[in-house]
Amino acid sequence: MTFDTAATDILILGAGGAGLLAALHAHDSAPNLSIALVVKGLLGKCGCTRMVQGGYNVALNPADSIERHFMDTIEGGKWLNHQDLAWTLVNGAVERVHELENRWGCYFDRNPDGSVHQKAFAGQSFDRTVHKGSLTGIEIINRLSEQVYARPITRFEEHRALALIPSRDGEQIAGALLADMRTGGFRLVRAKTVLLATGGGPSLYRYHTPSGDKSCDGLAMALRLGLPLRDMEMVQFHPTGLVRGDHTRVTGTIIEEGLRGVGGHVLNGLGARFMDRYDPRAERATRDIVSRAMFEEMRQGRTGPHGGLFISMAHLDPSMVRREFKGMVDRCADVGFDLVGGLVEVTPTAHYMMGGVEIAPDAATALPGLFAAGEDTGGVHGANRLGGNGVANSTVFGGIAGQSLARFAASSRGAPEPDADAAARAVDAAARPFREKPGGLYPLREKLLGLMWDKVGIVRDGAGLVEASHELADMADEVLSVGIAGSARFSASWHDRLNVENQILVGRAIAAAALARTDSRGAHFRADFPECGPLTESANTLVRLDGAVLQTSTRAVKFSRVKPGRSLT
Repeated sequence: MTFDTAATDILILGAGGAGLLAALHAHDSAPNLSIALVVKGLLGKCGCTRMVQGGYNVALNPADSIERHFMDTIEGGKWLNHQDLAWTLVNGAVERVHELENRWGCYFDRNPDGSVHQKAFAGQSFDRTVHKGSLTGIEIINRLSEQVYARPITRFEEHRALALIPSRDGEQIAGALLADMRTGGFRLVRAKTVLLATGGGPSLYRYHTPSGDKSCDGLAMALRLGLPLRDMEMVQFHPTGLVRGDHTRVTGTIIEEGLRGVGGHVLNGLGARFMDRYDPRAERATRDIVSRAMFEEMRQGRTGPHGGLFISMAHLDPSMVRREFKGMVDRCADVGFDLVGGLVEVTPTAHYMMGGVEIAPDAATALPGLFAAGEDTGGVHGANRLGGNGVANSTVFGGIAGQSLARFAASSRGAPEPDADAAARAVDAAARPFREKPGGLYPLREKLLGLMWDKVGIVRDGAGLVEASHELADMADEVLSVGIAGSARFSASWHDRLNVENQILVGRAIAAAALARTDSRGAHFRADFPECGPLTESANTLVRLDGAVLQTSTRAVKFSRVKPGRSLT
C-alpha cells in the first residue's frame, strides 16, 4: 500500500501535558521552525493528563524543600530512580507550576491569604499537592490547548502513530508513520527531530484507569525500533478505582488519592478498617502497599457486592467533603454512590507505568534526534510513583523536551532521509488485518485483560509469570491472524486490533521484566521472593526486542546524589 508524505522540523507524538508543553516551549525557543503535533483523538479532549484529578507535587511552602520532595520521591521509588531525573523533576516543578499559572493561564485553588493551596497525598512527608478542586488535569489541558490553538502549530488530529521511522543509515530518527483515522490512509511525516509523548497507560489489565485511546502505542513503537525499556515490571495500581459491575467502563476509573490523604477510611466487605494491620500509616501508605492490602482482603473473600471493597468519608465533615472533592462527589452520584455519607465500592486498578524508554535529563533517548517525555519514559519514579508526581513529570520534562527539540532542529542542516523500507514494512503490518479472515478480536482482548490481572498483576510469582509469558507469546501469534472487515475509514475495529497488538507486546515486556526481578520492590511484588533485596545492590531491569524475542538484562543503579541510608534533608 502507498502512503502520503509531509514534512516538519519538529514532530511531537502525543498531546497530553508533555506534548503540549513541548510544543509551546519549542515554538518559543525557535518560532521560525515548523512544529507538528499528532493526537490520537481531538486536541484537548483525550489522553490521560486531562483525567488527572488529584494534583501537582511541588515544594512551595517555606517549611517544605526540594530536598525533602526529592527524598520522598527516592524513598517512594525504593531507590530504583534515576536520581538525576528525579532531581530535575523536583527542581523543575517549582518553576513549571508558576509558569502554568502566570504564563499559560492555569488557576489553582487558593488559601484565604491568597497563597496556593496544597493538600495531603499519601506517601509524602509534607502537604505539597497543588490542585484545582479534584479536576486539576482539565484545568491544565484546557489552558495549554488554548495556547497551542493560538500559535501556528500544525495539528494532525485523529491520527495515530504507527511506527518510528529511522534514517536510511539507521543513525538517527527521520520521522514517523501515521494512520489518518478519518480516511484510513497512511502518512509518513519526515522530521529533523521527534518527541515520543504518547503516554503509557496500563490499559491491558481487567481494571484500569487510562482513557480509551491509551494502548501503550509509544512503548510498542520504541520496542520495535530496538530501544531498551527500563523497569517495565513496575506497573502502579491505584488503590481506589470505582466498581459498578463489568457492564460499564466506569468500573476501574479513579476515586482520587486526596480522599485518603484527608482522612478517608478503606473498609472491607464486613465494614471494618484493616489498613493498620498492613502499615502504620494506614490509608496514607503508598499506593503499592494499600493496593496489596486491598488485594489480600479481596482474595480472602471479604468483599462487597461486586467483588470490591469500600471507601468511606462519612466520619468527616460533610461540607468539607462536598467543597474539597466536588468532582468526586458528582462522579460517584452519577453512578449511584453517596461519597459524602455512604459507602463507595472500589478496587485496586492499573493506573500508571513507572517503566519506559530511557532518557537523559534533557529528554534525549539513545537514538539521536529522538526525545521522550511523560509516561513513555522510565526512571523518574523508580519502583513506585507518588501521587501528584505524574503530571509534574509530564509538564516538567515536556517543557525541557521542547527546548531540546528546538536546539536539535535548529542545529540540523536538513531532515534526514527516512528508511523507505522500514516505512513500507510498517504500512504492510498495519494493513494486515484487512487481508486476514475477520473475527476473534474481542475474546482475545478479554483473555489478555484477565491474564495480565491474574498472573502479571498486583501479586506475582515465577510459575505464573512463566505461564503468562508463554500465553502472551501465543497471543502475539494469534493476533496476527485476526482480520477486520470493511473499510479502514473511521474503523474502530481496525484501531482496536492495532491496540491489542501493541498491548500484547508491552504485556510481554512487563512479564519478562517481572520474571527477571527476583525480589519485591515497590509496585512489583513476587510472592516467591517477598523480601526486598539490599538497597545498596539495587538494579534496574532492561528489556529489548531482538527480532521476535525479548531479551532482558539488569544494570546496577547509579546513586548519583544520595546513597541508601543517607538523606539530603
